[in-house]
Amino acid sequence: MVAGGLRVLFCGINPGLLTAATGHHFARPGNRFWPVLHLSGFTPRQLKPAEQEELLSYGLGITNVVARATARADELTAAEYAEGGRLLTEKVRRLEPGWLAVVGVTAYRAAFADRTARVGPQERTIGGTRVWVLPNPSGLNAHWTTATMAEEFASLRVAAQG
Repeated sequence: MVAGGLRVLFCGINPGLLTAATGHHFARPGNRFWPVLHLSGFTPRQLKPAEQEELLSYGLGITNVVARATARADELTAAEYAEGGRLLTEKVRRLEPGWLAVVGVTAYRAAFADRTARVGPQERTIGGTRVWVLPNPSGLNAHWTTATMAEEFASLRVAAQG
């Protein structure tokens, strides 16, 4: 789900088992990515995971830090995150999106060895690509509501328009 010159390349942690089985990002029913993407104004309607290809028409794409599918992200190793960060950096340099949006602050910290990162825009750039860390939309992330996540996603949307 990537192409050159995207406005925003969203980056999940790694595929869950349902995503791996279906080939559709954020496929688990409890995941709030698709509702939040719509509520934040990135898409004119709420897309279903099976409609993920439509994102490209909005200048949006999706990738992952780590390619290996797991039931839970905490099954990933530090080495997998580090290698994922290296490969993601190569991908971003090649595709040159306006923004890289990493979905999950813990994943960002592990992939880019930045223990102090917080949700929001980062100082780091990858070539000409700016970096934004978004909250993880997993239903397991109870610290963020759908509404507060949509506000953070909307802040990125506004920044990506300018």
